[in-house]
Amino acid sequence: MALSRASHRGVGSALAKPFSAAFTLSRPISSDAPLTVETSVPFTAHNCEAPPRAVATSSSELLTFFRDMALMRRMEISADSLYKAKLIRGFCHLYDGQEAVAIGMEAGITKRDCIITAYRDHCTFLGRGGTLLEVFAELMGRREGCSRGKGGSMHFYKKESGFFGGHGIVGAQVPLGCGLAFAQKYSKDETVTFALYGDGAANQGQLFEALNIAALWDLPAILVCENNHYGMGTAEWRAAKSPAYYKRGDYVPGLKVDGMDVLAVKQACKFAKEHALKNGPLILEMDTYRYHGHSMSDPGSTYRTRDEISGVRQERDPIERVRKLLLSHDIASEKELKDIEKEVRKEVDEAIAKAKESPMPDASELFTNVYAKGYGTESFGADRKEVRVTLP
Repeated sequence: MALSRASHRGVGSALAKPFSAAFTLSRPISSDAPLTVETSVPFTAHNCEAPPRAVATSSSELLTFFRDMALMRRMEISADSLYKAKLIRGFCHLYDGQEAVAIGMEAGITKRDCIITAYRDHCTFLGRGGTLLEVFAELMGRREGCSRGKGGSMHFYKKESGFFGGHGIVGAQVPLGCGLAFAQKYSKDETVTFALYGDGAANQGQLFEALNIAALWDLPAILVCENNHYGMGTAEWRAAKSPAYYKRGDYVPGLKVDGMDVLAVKQACKFAKEHALKNGPLILEMDTYRYHGHSMSDPGSTYRTRDEISGVRQERDPIERVRKLLLSHDIASEKELKDIEKEVRKEVDEAIAKAKESPMPDASELFTNVYAKGYGTESFGADRKEVRVTLP
């Protein structure tokens, strides 16, 4: 990626304080003047004009990107260890490798915009302003989790920051995301919804039904296909006759983006928001990659080679790309970046220790958040004669 100095309107961290903790280098940044970085590859457009490859950024934003992606990476690797230690149970889908999508998206939009995604949701939640404690407590089924320990890995949620959850039913979040976009258009609040799904969900009929009505009504909906090239263990070319997912909307414009380039993602999401507010829905295909298997039960090496995985790490890793920019332009030294990574490791370890201290939900929580409050719902036994409990 080529980098040059240029002027642009102010850039700040788009991530919430609980996530982007303050940090300083051992030396002050000599100049936080605006920078322009060219994306690693051009955008590929369908039925629309592609945004420019030159992306406005700054030294401080690049440092924030580095730290935030390193934090996400460490969080997911730690979740892997906790799962193997049987402190996390049930389903668990990790996001390491795909961090640039979550970080770049937040940099291009605001917390007033909505995001809804599938079950690979830990990093998206963190990017929306969630805390490490909420993440690890939820993963371990503890009270201080973001869903009070009742949702687990697949059901993170933060409505106050416009995050409407991880969803376990493949593709089902897309119609819900279009519903959020309908509410936004009805309210005339000039915000948009990003509905994320994987290439494994891209052939779902409900996706096309939702996209059709979003196009009919010009809803501010952006459908984001996080194409990590494997739907569970099935390569995209085995599942899709046309794996050019950004063209799948036919009458709906689309854009293919290097999802391993955080600045390309930022540029694409900013472009998509502006487009959707004026013209209706758009499809973004993020060309990305996951290092772990589909879930913790998948070693991730039976349907792809280890050389393929290591090749992506060496050539396209999103954290290493930002590291190279920081080093080559003397924004930070190798030691300073290693110090940031040490800080991140400590922060994650402290959050895990605190999450382990959080109590399990009370048994009475089994009956909450099931039915609407105030309706006096009663639970009967199997014989339908004896009232066993009145639900709150």
